[in-house]
Amino acid sequence: MTAVRRTEGGSRRRTRPGPVARGGVAHAPSRTARAVILGVIGVFFLVPVVAMVEFTLRKGLGGGHDASRWIALAQGGLTGQYRQVLVALANSVGLAVGTVLIVLLLLVPTLLLVHIRFPWLRRVLEFVCILPISIPAIVLVVGLAPVYSLLSRLAGSGVWTLALAYGITVLPYAYRAIQADLDGVDVRTLSEAARTLGAGWRSVLFRVLVPNLRRGILAGAFIAVAVVLGEFTIASLLSRVNLQTALVVVSKADPYTAVIFSLLALTFAFLLLLLIGRLGAERTRPRRRRPIGGRP
Repeated sequence: MTAVRRTEGGSRRRTRPGPVARGGVAHAPSRTARAVILGVIGVFFLVPVVAMVEFTLRKGLGGGHDASRWIALAQGGLTGQYRQVLVALANSVGLAVGTVLIVLLLLVPTLLLVHIRFPWLRRVLEFVCILPISIPAIVLVVGLAPVYSLLSRLAGSGVWTLALAYGITVLPYAYRAIQADLDGVDVRTLSEAARTLGAGWRSVLFRVLVPNLRRGILAGAFIAVAVVLGEFTIASLLSRVNLQTALVVVSKADPYTAVIFSLLALTFAFLLLLLIGRLGAERTRPRRRRPIGGRP
């Protein structure tokens, strides 16, 4: 990076800035450091996955490896005795979508309202949102059991009711993700400017504030999906069927097939999160402007 400096004669001369002083802005990691960090993280994640794949290819006590279990499962296992896993996967995906909607539709307007109208309530809201992370899942289920008993009598005991408990579980992570993005945006100035120009509160929310918080909202959705797809304790104690409880049932009959399903579920979750990230990247990509009176 160079800087322009004027000389005594009025001409301009490009100069290179000196080294950053101690206590100034820190330098970014070098390319070697980034490669080492990414390599360590990659090994940390890949070693368990490779071990799972190797386990599913074992022939048994005789030794050797083959893909017979994968072939058998692909030929008819998903429509036979393991069909419950597909039902459980559909339940988990539905719960992930429901949890994201519940958390974001309640949390984002509340955060914006507190920042704009009631800034003195920020600490109270932070305490309420962070509190569930300190409560174990078993204790949470004990507290929610009477609520679910009443809910079962009023609206049924479908698996969709887990979205309420999952919303509480995901709340601290979604709050931190959105709050970190919200701290970098002056929402009060943006809302006042939009209101001055005649925009209604609906336009201020969906056309001014939410686009500036898209990264935080997307991060909150990422975390919610990841937590819901991997949750087991609450669903098991409340006798609901999701992906993790179905995998436990399968593992009791055939541990090899259970690991295969775990790998497939991990791949599905990765692709789902990748799709969410791609959709968010396409929405945030800046448009190229054409010069006035010129060719594109």
